[in-house]
Amino acid sequence: MTTMTEASVREFKMPDVGEGLTEAEILKWYVQPGDTVTDGQVVCEVETAKAAVELPIPYDGVVRELHFPEGTTVAVGTAIIAVDVSGGAAPAPAAEQPATARPAEEPKAEGSGRQPVLVGYGVATSSTRRRPRKGPEVQVQQASTAIQTELNGHGAAPSAAPAVKERPLAKPPVRKLAKDLGVDLTTVVPTGPDGIITREDVHAAVAAPQPEAFASAAPAPAQTAVSYDTARETRIPVKGVRKATAAAMVGSAFTAPHVTEFVTVDVTRTMKLVDELKEDKEFAGLRVNPLLLIAKALLVAIKRNPDINASWDEAAQEIVVKHYVNLGIAAATPRGLIVPNIKDAHTKTLPQLAESLGELVSTAREGKTSPAAMQGGTVTITNVGVFGVDTGTPILNPGESAILAVGAIKLQPWVHKGKVKPRQVTTLALSFDHRLVDGELGSKVLADVAAILEQPKRLITWA
Repeated sequence: MTTMTEASVREFKMPDVGEGLTEAEILKWYVQPGDTVTDGQVVCEVETAKAAVELPIPYDGVVRELHFPEGTTVAVGTAIIAVDVSGGAAPAPAAEQPATARPAEEPKAEGSGRQPVLVGYGVATSSTRRRPRKGPEVQVQQASTAIQTELNGHGAAPSAAPAVKERPLAKPPVRKLAKDLGVDLTTVVPTGPDGIITREDVHAAVAAPQPEAFASAAPAPAQTAVSYDTARETRIPVKGVRKATAAAMVGSAFTAPHVTEFVTVDVTRTMKLVDELKEDKEFAGLRVNPLLLIAKALLVAIKRNPDINASWDEAAQEIVVKHYVNLGIAAATPRGLIVPNIKDAHTKTLPQLAESLGELVSTAREGKTSPAAMQGGTVTITNVGVFGVDTGTPILNPGESAILAVGAIKLQPWVHKGKVKPRQVTTLALSFDHRLVDGELGSKVLADVAAILEQPKRLITWA
C-alpha cells in the first residue's frame, strides 16, 4: 500500500452530512484510482440514516486510493479517499485492503473537532466507534469482561468498573427513568440505533437474570443466526432510512401520548375547484391535485389555531410554540418512508405551494432528498388515500405535535340539501400529542380543515 504521509496527498473524510448523524454507507463510487478529479466533482454516493447524498471532492488532483469498498459503513470523520493534489501521475493502484487493516485512520475521526449536535449524545470518542456495539456477541463479550474483572478483583471498589466501559448513550428521559428505577446504565445492553439505550432496554435490565446467565447463553445467537430456509425466507438488513424510520416511530409512539380524531367530509366542491385550477393560467406547468388544497386548508386551520403548531421540550419541560410552519409531506420511496418538509409554507401563495409540493415529490421519487429537507418539520400530512385506504391512525413525526392522514376520495351516497345524492367523500384523521394539544384544540383544527374542504371559499374568508 502506498504511503499517505506525503504533503501532496490530501485525505477526504466522511463529512457530517446531517445533524446528529455519526455514520454513512458508501453506496457507489463514481471514480477509481488514477482518475482525475476537480473541485466540486461528485466522487461517491452515500446513504445516511436520513437520505442518499452525493459527496463532492473539495480539491483538484488525481485519485490515489479508495479506502473503503461500496457497501461499507464508515464513521463520520474517517478518511474515505486519498487524492494527489500535486498534479503528477497517480501510481499503480495498490491491492485493496480490508477496512480492518487501517488502524491509523480510525483515531483521526476522534480528533476531528466535531461539535455536539444532540442533547445527551455529545462528541465522546466512542461516537466514531458505535457500530461494533450493535452486535450482540460484542455486547455479551463486554459484559463478560466486566464481570471477570470484578471477580478477579474479589470485591474491588465500584469505581473501577466505569473505567473500563464507554459512557452509555441515552436520551435525558431514559436517563431519568434509569435513575428512578435504580438501574446503572453502564450495565444495560443497548438495542437502539447507534448503540443508544432505550426505555425498553432499561425495563429489560430491571427484570433481567444474573449476568452469568447472559455469558452462558452467548453461543445461542450464533447457533440460530443461520437456521432458516433461504428458499422460503428472505432476510433484509435494516439500515439507512428504514432503520432510522423504525427507531423514530418506536420512539415517537412510546414517548408522545397519541390521540387520533376522525371526520368524514363532503369534498365535492373542493374537487371541482381542483379541476378549475388545472385550467387556470396561473398554474400552468404546476402540479394541481387535492393534496394542494388539503395542505392549504391545514395551513389556514393552523393560522386560526396557532397553538397546534408546537413541540414538547422534554429537558426543559416546556411547550415550544412555533411561529412558522414547515409542512412535512410523508413520501414513500424505494429507500423507505421519508418526510421532507416545505420550509415556511405558511408564507406561500397557492401557486408557490403547488410548485414546492411538485419539487418535493419529484426529488423524493428520485431519491435525492437532502437531510436538510427533512429537518425542522412542525406538522405533517400523510396521504394514505393514494393507496385506496379510507383512513388510518398515523404516528407523529418525532418532534412534531400533529399529523393529518387523508383517506381515499370516493363517490358515496350523501345527504345533500335534504336529498341523498352521490358526492365525493373522504375521511380525515388527525393524530396529536396530548401533552401539548388537548381535545378541544385538536378538534377545532380538524373541524376547520373539514369545513374548508367542504366549502373551499373559506380559503378566502378565513385566510
